[in-house]
Amino acid sequence: MATDPLRVAIVGSGPAGFYAAQHLLKAGAQVDMFERLPTPWGLVRLGVAPDHPNIKAVSRVFEKVAEQPGFRFFGNVEIGTHLSAGDLRAHYHAVVWAVGAPADRRMGIPGEDLPGSVSATAFVAWYNGHPDYADLAIDLDVERIVVVGNGNVALDCARMLGLTRAELERTDTADAAIEAIVSSRVREIVVLGRRGPLEAAYTSPELAELGEMAGADVVVDAAEAAVAVPDDATHMQRRSVEIVKEYATRAPSGPPRTVRLRFLASPLELRGDGRVQEIVVGLNRLEPGADGSMRAVATGETEVIECGLVLRSVGYRGTPLEGVPFDPERAIIPNDGGRVAPGEYCSGWIKRGPSGVIGTNKKDANESAQQLLEDAAAKLLPEPADASPATIAGLVAERQPHAVEYDGWLRIDGHERDRGQPHERPRIKLCTWDELMALGRAPVS
Repeated sequence: MATDPLRVAIVGSGPAGFYAAQHLLKAGAQVDMFERLPTPWGLVRLGVAPDHPNIKAVSRVFEKVAEQPGFRFFGNVEIGTHLSAGDLRAHYHAVVWAVGAPADRRMGIPGEDLPGSVSATAFVAWYNGHPDYADLAIDLDVERIVVVGNGNVALDCARMLGLTRAELERTDTADAAIEAIVSSRVREIVVLGRRGPLEAAYTSPELAELGEMAGADVVVDAAEAAVAVPDDATHMQRRSVEIVKEYATRAPSGPPRTVRLRFLASPLELRGDGRVQEIVVGLNRLEPGADGSMRAVATGETEVIECGLVLRSVGYRGTPLEGVPFDPERAIIPNDGGRVAPGEYCSGWIKRGPSGVIGTNKKDANESAQQLLEDAAAKLLPEPADASPATIAGLVAERQPHAVEYDGWLRIDGHERDRGQPHERPRIKLCTWDELMALGRAPVS
């Protein structure tokens, strides 16, 4: 290795960052993790649906990583604002960028910016208690909501809108979001997919979970469910089609809300007088593309769906960081198996794009971390000007005196868990910057 011990900065504290830290700490490296928010865990805290506690349980792995000697956490420190990429290169042997894909993809249609058109990114952050979205005004005083997209996030949004108070109050959903959802006059949530049930991007367990809601029926038109399954279809595709066909046979059971799955329908325009009042949808048919995959082709027929809110769930994009290479077409940091250059690496969505599930990041992060360790063993890493842990701690204190260290996060974590315990909830989150910072920066008694 270039110097013993190897010192690595990881930017981003989600699964891609923590799994990389785990691999590097086992190899004897020292890791400093930088996070823009006062809280760690990324999408595990602020993106995974609150009614999926089994997925959130991966945070126990991250807690054990943070207990390892040689790990430090600097929350409320933004790279590009408080420290630069150059600062990190000057004080570490290597940097791992694990910053995710925080921006939403655009639909690129007229009316997309009307009030009442909201990205699923923002909606998910709001109901998960992200402090940047605590004051987001989500108007649920509408009868119909249209969710555009056919991935797991789209189904998460639809399901959250269909849950009852009893179902929501068993979760760590933000209290304000619980009240807004259960008191809304929403009666129908329409989920639009541009292709058919066989080609949808969601997973079959996520699709099946829709049918378990106490407060909403799932409805599919029988004609849209009549899909032939080819011999080369995957198990996931076969199961998804089975579930869709089963939904098409269900008789309404009378709950207050309905989730309607629509296929072969693409958004063309959002219209309304000052806010969204309707969405124009183009109807599609499927045709094989040059690579043999089925693609949606417009038939020229259109349909107008009245609605008061549109949630855009058509994907995520990485965003550029000053001083770091970026591919604007793919919206990732260009890399070879996670290596950007000797001494610089990336992991997670900013490496491969927004694909996979939480667990996908472990293999992905291990690959990147191993590239780093191999470069260190081959003495390819640049030597930093000053790799002293005290120097970087002093620089953080100078540039961002309100940084939240890991002990501060533990105070936040313990307080939220204590709040939730009397109500049999995993936690009741602090959802504003002021609340989080007051506890994260509280003096140690």
